[in-house]
Amino acid sequence: MEHPNSEIKMKQNLKYLLLLFLLCSSAIIANAQANYLKITKYKVYYGWATHYPQDWMIIRQFVNDGKSYYLLVNPQTLETKIDEPGFYKVKPMSLGEARDFFKNTPYIRAINRAEKQSAKIQDAGIEDGMPKETGISLTADLCPSHKRLDRIIFTDIFKEFQKVERPAPVALSITGVWMHQHPDDLEWLKKMQAEHEIYITWINHSYNHRVSAKLPLKENFLLEPGTDINYEVLETEKAMLKNGLLPSIFFRFPGLVSDRQLVFKITDFGLIPIGSDAWLAKGQAAQPGSIVLIHANGNEPVGVADFIKLLKSKTAAIAKKQWLLYDLRESIDEEFEKSNP
Repeated sequence: MEHPNSEIKMKQNLKYLLLLFLLCSSAIIANAQANYLKITKYKVYYGWATHYPQDWMIIRQFVNDGKSYYLLVNPQTLETKIDEPGFYKVKPMSLGEARDFFKNTPYIRAINRAEKQSAKIQDAGIEDGMPKETGISLTADLCPSHKRLDRIIFTDIFKEFQKVERPAPVALSITGVWMHQHPDDLEWLKKMQAEHEIYITWINHSYNHRVSAKLPLKENFLLEPGTDINYEVLETEKAMLKNGLLPSIFFRFPGLVSDRQLVFKITDFGLIPIGSDAWLAKGQAAQPGSIVLIHANGNEPVGVADFIKLLKSKTAAIAKKQWLLYDLRESIDEEFEKSNP
C-alpha cells in the first residue's frame, strides 16, 4: 500500500512542475511581446556567442533602458533572438572571421548563394526554395501605402490551414514607413500571431522604400543617388524592435531592384537578400518550392485575388496535407541539406 506521504509529495511535485511551466510560458510570451522603446547605440556587431550546447552568431548590439542586448542568429536553423550578453561566452569577430568560423552552416551558405546571384538588376538574391512535396513559401510585402492592410489574405490562410498547419507560416516584408502609417493593422497581425493563427517571419524591406516613376531602374529605389543604406536597414530593425517584432536575417529589395554592389552591402549586414520566382501580379505562376510574392498593403488587388484563387484551388490538397505553406527559413535550410547530402 502506498504511503500517504508519497501521494502528498507527488502532488507537491506536480504543483511545482505546473508552476515552473507557467513561469516559463510567461517568460516566453513576455519575450515574444517585448517592445524595446529606449534603444540607443544600435550597431552592426559580429561575434561568436555560445551557451552549451548551441553556438550563435552575433549580428547586432544595442542598449535599451540601460541594458545591453545582442541580436543573435542560430546558424543552423536561421532563427533569430534577442538576448542579454551575460548568458553567453562571447568572442568578438570581424565579419570575415565570423563568416569563416560559421562557413559550413546553412546561414553562411545562404549568404554565399545570394551573393552568387547578385548580377541581375532585378530579382537578385535567393528567389526560390527547395520543395519537400508540394507547396510554397509565401512572402507578402508591406510597402508604404495609404490603403488598409488586405486582411482577407491572412484570414483566408487561417481558414484553409487551421486543421492541418497551425500556425501557418508567412513572411512579411515590412517597411518603417508602413509601421508608422498603420499601427492598427500591425497590432492586428501581432494578435493573429499571438493567437497562433499564423507565424510571421519579419523581413526588412527598407525604411522609406522610395520609388520614382521617372528614374531608370539603375537609379531607382535603393539605387537612388544619396540613399543612406545604413539608415534604411538599421532604422527598420529598430522600428521592428520598438513595435515588438523580431527582425529576421532576410532582406527584400524594394521593387526587387539592386546591383552587385548593393547586394554585397546588404550581406555585409549579415542579411540574406530574398527575391521571388512567382510574383503573382506579374503573371508568374507558383511552382513547388516557389517563393511567392504578393503585396498586402492594398496596392495590388490583382496579386491578392490571384493568391486567394490559388489558395481556393488547393483546398482538397491542403486537407490531405499535400499542399502546404513552408517557413521561409525551412526552405533555405532545405537548400543547404540538398547540396550537402
